[in-house]
Amino acid sequence: VPLTIDGLKTCKALTGDGTMVNVTLCFSAAQALLAAKAGATFVSPFVGRHDDNGFDGMQLIADIRLIYDNYAYDTEILVASVRHGIHVLEAAKIGADVMTAPPSVIKGLFKHILTEKGIEGFLADWAKTGQAI
Repeated sequence: VPLTIDGLKTCKALTGDGTMVNVTLCFSAAQALLAAKAGATFVSPFVGRHDDNGFDGMQLIADIRLIYDNYAYDTEILVASVRHGIHVLEAAKIGADVMTAPPSVIKGLFKHILTEKGIEGFLADWAKTGQAI
């Protein structure tokens, strides 16, 4: 549900019936607090959009984590609008619970110049043995 008064009322009613609810379009720690108080299963801060508008998306995740830990809220932090691997790494270090990211970001996590050079070296060594892969 979107983070509106009606959305939070809907969240409260649905979670009261045992339905899992994701409160989305969260752009402040205060909004995330409201979502948790309404019983949201997940809150989805859009870190990429936050960054695009001159704010620090990762600081938002850290602020939400601190608040949720301080008050033992069960609401999970779903990091949304992930734009690059740094978002993934920082979200993991902060303690976010879940993230959504495009395939290009996930594939990018595999890339490292030393890994690529190492694989090239292994393949070159294997080719010297004369055996097929």
